[in-house]
Amino acid sequence: MNETAEFGRAAVDWIDRLAAVSEPGPGVTRMPFSDEHRRVLPLVQEMMEDAGLSVSMDAAGTLIGRRKGPAGAPVLLLGSHQDSVRQGGAYDGAMGVVLPALALKAIRGEELPFAIELLCFADEEGARFPTALMGPRALAGTFDMASLELKDPDGISLRRAMTDFGLEPEELPGLKRDPAGIIGWIECHIEQGPVLEAEGEALGVVTAICGIERHAVRLTGQAAHAGTVPMALRRDTLAGAAELVAAVEARARGTDGLLATVGALRVQPGVVNAVPGAVDMTVEIRAPEDAVREAAGTALTDAARRIADARGLEVEMTRTYAQAATPCDAGLQDALEAAIRASGGEGRRLASGATHDSSAMADLCPVAMMFLACRDGVSHNPAEYCPPEVMGQAVAAYTTLLSRMGAEGR
Repeated sequence: MNETAEFGRAAVDWIDRLAAVSEPGPGVTRMPFSDEHRRVLPLVQEMMEDAGLSVSMDAAGTLIGRRKGPAGAPVLLLGSHQDSVRQGGAYDGAMGVVLPALALKAIRGEELPFAIELLCFADEEGARFPTALMGPRALAGTFDMASLELKDPDGISLRRAMTDFGLEPEELPGLKRDPAGIIGWIECHIEQGPVLEAEGEALGVVTAICGIERHAVRLTGQAAHAGTVPMALRRDTLAGAAELVAAVEARARGTDGLLATVGALRVQPGVVNAVPGAVDMTVEIRAPEDAVREAAGTALTDAARRIADARGLEVEMTRTYAQAATPCDAGLQDALEAAIRASGGEGRRLASGATHDSSAMADLCPVAMMFLACRDGVSHNPAEYCPPEVMGQAVAAYTTLLSRMGAEGR
């Protein structure tokens, strides 16, 4: 068996062991600061120690495996998160800790001119509390301490959950790192989309994490009897909403890199024999460039007003959320592409439509991401799957990357 195949087999073994630590039910359910979180940590620690790392935990619940470097040397940060969505998959997050651990084990005897820390964050998904990315935000100094009072569906605050877990939430501000001592952050993750698999590529280089904005739209017309009001005299809000849905899709299809979705729509009165008098809907827009995203938001707001005017409707369209795009570091992108090419790939570049720990780490240091092809692009689902040969190739790319960075004295 060749080295890449051995890496893939080892990755499967670790991922299966970690996935077994879950709430009962389909897939993987592992919430932050839960019993499952507590039980998975010894496994992660075992994996880190097997790679020759010394292990500790910070006040945010981030498990840290450290490989020492020369005195005063900067540190390269690697990793991802341990938590999952409810009934999620085994690869989202956990794989991003397993693969660099295997790479570090493979180069355990090599001397590097920098230290390395492998980070396993507690909460990326935001599936338990109405906040997320606490670990990287604490390192970047951007965590809002007011979030400690936010509660889960059982009424337990984040502060209490952390305290019960044995942590000291008041120590979070002290976790802020000095960017001067950090080379950068590199994360690997399943693509959560179908592009790499469709193109026959195992690995890809992320160019940016898309910015996101969300709009709440309300169209108001006149509810009426479906059998008595002529078509020309109707103020049908659902027909107007349908036109806006088509405009959203057309804008995204006609703009490179733009993603736009109407994901929720509520019709009133919502009965078979009444003309809809009101519709509430959402519009979400994502793009790797903020200017593209913002232009789409403006254009679709204008479109909603034109549609409403033409149909005799009233419209309210309010932007309820906005998150800037996160560009990945150009130098780290180039280094990742070269490492992927050395492992037999093309180094295909693509943007990430989903948010990751990297988006928060970008407030601290340069960031980069490597995507892995996943079967049918499925994620956040028990069917989530990444082939062992893909993971083996990713570990090989990691070892090449780290060795070359060491040789270049980064």
